[in-house]
Amino acid sequence: MNQRDTLVHLFAGGCGGTVGAILTCPLEVVKTRLQSSSITLYISEVQLNTMNGVSVNPVTRVSPGPLRCLKMILQKEGPRSLFRGLGPTLVGVAPSRAIYFAAYSNCKEALSNVFEPDSFQVHMISAGVAGFTSITATNPIWFIKTRLQLDARNRGERRMSAFECIRKVYKSEGFKGFYRGMSASYAGISETVIHFVIYESIKQKLMEYKSASAIDEEDESVREPSDFAGIMMAAATSKSCATSIAYPHEVIRTRLREEGTKYRSFFQTFSLLVREEGYRSLYRGLITHLIRQIPNTVITLTTYEVVVYLLNG
Repeated sequence: MNQRDTLVHLFAGGCGGTVGAILTCPLEVVKTRLQSSSITLYISEVQLNTMNGVSVNPVTRVSPGPLRCLKMILQKEGPRSLFRGLGPTLVGVAPSRAIYFAAYSNCKEALSNVFEPDSFQVHMISAGVAGFTSITATNPIWFIKTRLQLDARNRGERRMSAFECIRKVYKSEGFKGFYRGMSASYAGISETVIHFVIYESIKQKLMEYKSASAIDEEDESVREPSDFAGIMMAAATSKSCATSIAYPHEVIRTRLREEGTKYRSFFQTFSLLVREEGYRSLYRGLITHLIRQIPNTVITLTTYEVVVYLLNG
């Protein structure tokens, strides 16, 4: 891959990630709140009558659904809170996706000389290397984003800025504090690997179908609207499967990034969650995550493929 091709993939990956992040930010905030431990502070009062007729109101800790969580954010904090963390996201999403897609493309190109081109091994290793590279380079940005999304303030209260968050974290936890949750992100590479293996497999089948049905070979290089519809279908299908399998790492990562948290490491957090809240807690926010992640992935990959196609003529 020459320098121009690398720059094309960098730019296309950055464009795709930025567009996807802006359009799906409100769902990202709701998902993060549902994953956190503070969500259990939402209480439900149940009216009961005792044997002697005295009415009591016991407090029950509950985990609200996505719609109730969204409603409470809007009522208590206002619509602006649905875009908490968008600043760090916009700062980080372009370099993150650019690094990811550039590493993925370069790794795939290099491994094609070792394994069979476009084989399962090539896609799996390339996705793993790209995920590791991107996570290591950009974890502090996503850490700040999560902290800002968890910073719930009532209407009228002054919200913490990204720079204030950085100063606060550095003062209390030092430089290593910005890398909290990175172990869970590394575990999440499995999701990326599964996603891209399925995605590339579906895309390859679609290309083979187009080649078999093409009348003229020259027509094979021309992209049609149906081709991009196929890319969207491949992205949505692959991401749904991967997310459903590897989702618990998302919850663990959010818990590790909470302020003043009792969670210390990946396996300690996993064990604590299961013991205190049950296995279902590992899938809190999954529905919201799928609602957000599928369109976000479709938008990101479709934008990436369109930009690459347009720049390469």
